[in-house]
Amino acid sequence: MKDKLMKLLENDRFAAFVGIELVKVQPGFAVAKMDISEKHMNGVNIIQGGAIFTLADFAFAAASNACGQITVGINANISYFKASKGKILIAEAKEVSVSQKIANFNVDVFNENKDHIAQLSITGFKKSEKADKSDIYL
Repeated sequence: MKDKLMKLLENDRFAAFVGIELVKVQPGFAVAKMDISEKHMNGVNIIQGGAIFTLADFAFAAASNACGQITVGINANISYFKASKGKILIAEAKEVSVSQKIANFNVDVFNENKDHIAQLSITGFKKSEKADKSDIYL
């Protein structure tokens, strides 16, 4: 599963394009980070909300898929708490609840100073595709 999960995550071409790096993953938990550059800034010179959402969504994807079942987001709500002045964003995804088909996660986004930048609440749908869970930890 580790190889399958890593290929799945590495195949996320948009995450790679914006510079997201997977730091840690285990079933129901993941940490991802993104170094901030000019390409992440919006017209008022703060980090674009879509960049923050993409980082949080990728952390969710890693944490939820590490459980051994292909899981896709079906509903998401993000709250932005403050603009980050930092150079790095870190997203920490944690499973809140899970059933046979539905998983709920919270993803907190911080900068390198531990300022709480945003929180994503996301619901995932567990597809019928399963994988061997024996090798998923990084």
